[in-house]
Amino acid sequence: MKIFKIKGLNRVLIIALITTTTISCSDFLEEDNLSSLNPDTFFQTNTHAESALNAIYASTRDVFGGFSGGNSSNWHLLEALTGQSKNNSSGNPDLNSLSSLSYNSNLIHARNVWAGTYKLIANANLVIENVPDIFMPEERKKQILGEAYFLRAWAYFNAVRIWGDVPLLTSPVGTGSPDFYAERTSQTIVYDQIVSDLKFSEESGLDFINESGRVSLAAVKSLLSKVYLTMAGYPLNKTEHYADAAAKAKEVIDHGGLSLFKTYGEINMESNENKGEHIFSIQYAPNVSANYESLSFLPAKNVTKGGAVGWQTNLPEMNFYNSFENGDKRKNNREGWFYTDYFVGGEGELTDLGGPHIFKAFNVTNFGSDTVVGNGLGDFLNFSVIRFAEVLLIYAEASNEVSGPTSDAIDAVKKVRDRAGLTTSNSLAKDSFRELIWKERWHELCFERITWFDMVRLRKVFNSKTGNFDNFVGYSNPISNQSLQEKHLLFPIPALELVNNPNLTQNPGYN
Repeated sequence: MKIFKIKGLNRVLIIALITTTTISCSDFLEEDNLSSLNPDTFFQTNTHAESALNAIYASTRDVFGGFSGGNSSNWHLLEALTGQSKNNSSGNPDLNSLSSLSYNSNLIHARNVWAGTYKLIANANLVIENVPDIFMPEERKKQILGEAYFLRAWAYFNAVRIWGDVPLLTSPVGTGSPDFYAERTSQTIVYDQIVSDLKFSEESGLDFINESGRVSLAAVKSLLSKVYLTMAGYPLNKTEHYADAAAKAKEVIDHGGLSLFKTYGEINMESNENKGEHIFSIQYAPNVSANYESLSFLPAKNVTKGGAVGWQTNLPEMNFYNSFENGDKRKNNREGWFYTDYFVGGEGELTDLGGPHIFKAFNVTNFGSDTVVGNGLGDFLNFSVIRFAEVLLIYAEASNEVSGPTSDAIDAVKKVRDRAGLTTSNSLAKDSFRELIWKERWHELCFERITWFDMVRLRKVFNSKTGNFDNFVGYSNPISNQSLQEKHLLFPIPALELVNNPNLTQNPGYN
């Protein structure tokens, strides 16, 4: 089988970007040495299995980490419509169309996320199909499969929330396969497959915590709790899964070994990657790949070692910035999620930034500060997927829906709010506790590609002006002053995929 690197569903299904490197603690991040490979002869040894698994991990960076034209990355698909930040750059027409709610099926962000997602799925399917027949230690074989199932589940979880019904492919697809022109599969079936994959992964012998950045049992259980929470909300509304979400999150909490960092600055230290509250992240490393997420947040001033100047495609929306409670440390300058001044060249005199900027994902190790001499080598900070703070909030929300505000649920929220320097009442009614949890999700998890999915599953949007939650449909987006419509609950199927696959259909309201 000839290996090609081509975008598009029909082509990406037959791609396997398999490496042939020697395995070490960081080699699983790499993706190189593309060659003509035949699965019948390649999948023979444990090294082949490890190399094929590496290709899946490398593919995670293609989903949200890739570029979508000037001054924009794929992940903007999940941030531009939240109303939490605004675009101060005119360098990308597609990003501008996102921000103004005028995008269509030619949106490059959606096209790139689709291609990256199905590339990852294709690589995972090759591992799942071929590794079981390799003669190698059974314990490691099962772990490899567990990692592959998790990563496939994560890919489909993103896809089903972004597009709704999507093609469900669980085995390799070539030009002669009956699924080459795959039809869309109902969301219910896709979610059932996601849960099945995660349950397999849960029993695959993974370490509870893995500080190398590989999939851990904590990551599996955390993602499963997140999937159950989503299934309990829109569009499935299977409320019985609130109990499942609470149970899985509680298993993570009660196991031990995970905890919140004491300060917010510790979250974005390279030395703390894959430790503490970092449960699963997309990995970046020197000589492998740099993370350009911070360029979207950096000001157009020289405040970094090496002189990196930002795109300013994500500046805080002022009503959202002002919606944080009085005394909330997450709003403190250069301490939490924002900053209004910084050091020239990363370590010189303070300079005013002309307004608040996003400090989340600011890599002090690279950019420097008044106490840290930046290395200026590039930003290799990981791309957060699941933090322990989110697991605490998942448990609190799901538990509240089942049993109301129990002491354990309140304690979970208190852990998040205590770090922020906020007080939490021990006597809250179910409805008021629900909104408190939602607000914590909006403020704790902002700018982490989570809020949009909350908006969709809750059909609610936090109104930063009033402090209340408004209905999704009809909500006036503060960036565009345009109202969210029913069609915005899903993104359009990329036009290129509709051309390549005549069996695909478009989501309602898009052309």
